[in-house]
Amino acid sequence: MNILITGGAGFIGSWLLEALADEGHQLTVLDSLSAQVHGPHGEARIREAYFNHAGRRLVVADVRDRDQLGRLLADAEAVVHLAAETGTGQSMYQIAHYVDVNVTATATLLELIGTRHRHIRKVVLASSRSVYGEGAYLMDGGMMSPPSRTHAALAAGQWDPVGPRGQALQLIATPEEAPLHPASVYAATKRSMEEIGRIFAEAYGVPTLALRFQNVYGERQSLLNPYTGILSIFSNRMREHLPINIFEDGLESRDFVHVSDVVRSISLGLAKDLGGFHALNIGAGVATSVIEITALLAQRLGSRSEIKVTGDFRVGDIRHCYADVQRAREVLGYQPQVSLAQGLDAFCTWVQTQSVQPDRSKDVQRQLAGLGLGSATA
Repeated sequence: MNILITGGAGFIGSWLLEALADEGHQLTVLDSLSAQVHGPHGEARIREAYFNHAGRRLVVADVRDRDQLGRLLADAEAVVHLAAETGTGQSMYQIAHYVDVNVTATATLLELIGTRHRHIRKVVLASSRSVYGEGAYLMDGGMMSPPSRTHAALAAGQWDPVGPRGQALQLIATPEEAPLHPASVYAATKRSMEEIGRIFAEAYGVPTLALRFQNVYGERQSLLNPYTGILSIFSNRMREHLPINIFEDGLESRDFVHVSDVVRSISLGLAKDLGGFHALNIGAGVATSVIEITALLAQRLGSRSEIKVTGDFRVGDIRHCYADVQRAREVLGYQPQVSLAQGLDAFCTWVQTQSVQPDRSKDVQRQLAGLGLGSATA
């Protein structure tokens, strides 16, 4: 097929580009090459690395450019929409910008497909596990999703969600039918994107797939962006043996999924003959605590960094979430193939070939604290 990939020069996009090229597709990438992600001179490097091949085209433009989108859709048969702003903390004070890039641009894309480019055969949307807010829990024998943790609770060190009467909760894998309670502006934009995608698919009959990615990591992850990617932020500091600030008590957990598994899910979604709208979890299906993955990273990098559990926090962060991937298995044939050990080995081998980037994580945390959106004790 001729496939348009928005945001296709980024971390996930560059992996997807190569995977789809290997399958014989003709590929057009629309990407703004944000300096926050790619650095100030990213275009030449990216063109040389990924677009010096037949069947691949890079168009440098903003995904909000309606006219450019329309021109590129005219030649496309399918669209993978990866373009988005992704920083949870940043979204809490750049609210209008995140809504504009993540929601309005998606609405424009789908409007153009529905009203002018009905030849498009499939749309894949990059969603996020963040749409759930806190992950799923068992309480009194039934599944529930607790509300977002308040600033007051976080400031008091009350990390774990509890039931409405203070009951203890048992963490379970989060299925797609779990309630959606976004805890950040970024998460809310992803939920809005999904809802628009569902309505679009039902109204226009264009198959639309929203993939709820868990914490994606791996080689080529941006080492410049201080707002996203715990492994990239920590690896920068660890290679200089700087202290590592572990938020809360370090027992908060995430589902770390290697980028190659995420790309495989997109490829499967493009190949499957699916009608209507589907929202599917894409992850490893395993919860790993922040303190555990920090220790594994330090061991592989031979770092002497002091690991400090500081009790710092950010409003909008969640305590736990890991994916139930059974539906993705049934619908797509998806099965995660890269274990955490394998993925960390590959990531650490790659990261040691990269230049250490200036660390801005403390500046970011101080900025959030100054806006009342977090703490900064370390």
